[in-house]
Amino acid sequence: MNALAFFGALELGVIYGLVAYGVFLSFRVLNFPDLTVESSFPLGGAIAAAGIVAGYDPYLASMLAAAGGCVAGLITAFLAVKCGILHLLASILTMIAGFSVNIRIMGKPNISLLGDGTVFTAAENAGLNSVYAKPLLAFILAGALLLFLARALASNFGLAMRAAGANPKMLRAQGGDPGFYVYCGLAASNGLVALGGALFAQANGFADVTVGIGTIIFGLAAVILGETLIPTRKMWLLLFACLLGSVLYRLAVAFALGADIFGMRASDLNLVTALLVAAALVAPKLRRKFFPKKKNAR
Repeated sequence: MNALAFFGALELGVIYGLVAYGVFLSFRVLNFPDLTVESSFPLGGAIAAAGIVAGYDPYLASMLAAAGGCVAGLITAFLAVKCGILHLLASILTMIAGFSVNIRIMGKPNISLLGDGTVFTAAENAGLNSVYAKPLLAFILAGALLLFLARALASNFGLAMRAAGANPKMLRAQGGDPGFYVYCGLAASNGLVALGGALFAQANGFADVTVGIGTIIFGLAAVILGETLIPTRKMWLLLFACLLGSVLYRLAVAFALGADIFGMRASDLNLVTALLVAAALVAPKLRRKFFPKKKNAR
């Protein structure tokens, strides 16, 4: 793997770290299997790209993209909480509808951003090579969001949201409304994913309705891999593990596809993804089998 491929994979890993944050919120915090991310990721790219082409400031377009993701999450929450639709089915309905919405927003299946200003343009104009500028700026944003999420989830509001996923009956007995926290959690989750989609579109110079395919797998792989490498209960470490898992996952995929000894090609991306996720799922069981925890001597 050459330097260009390494920094490209690092850039994608950090951007998909935002997706991992979102998947962590829905799957681990809320215990809500949410497939909305498959449409909210390209939704973020579609809104950001359409806004930038229309002349909006890239930062404003990115914030609008995050807001669009929040709306997608709220729709899924409404279907699940108010309409009583099965969680997984509610997210699938939103995901399917989102495909058409994304085409409506862009007016066509894809938009090119070549020649347009992006959130990375300022660093490039300052003389910083785009190869290094993109992963650096993405890492700064991911780090800031990590600190914010860790602080939010450690607050009383965050503890109530975690209770909504772990034990909604207990939360209801304490006078809380689990449904309210599902709304908030899914909005935040898909907002983060859409922001990742906006950054992805600006970093790669295009937005396309198909870039969301496999997003949930990427997010789950990052979360599972991170939890395997850093088994902890501390919230900031869990979030850091998601970011680390996302980066290592993208680097592993880039290495597997770029190593001629494995005979892998770009068309084998889904196969590599499945193998990495399977390995991450099996790793904790193997670790417990071969490295059991020692019992405290009495």
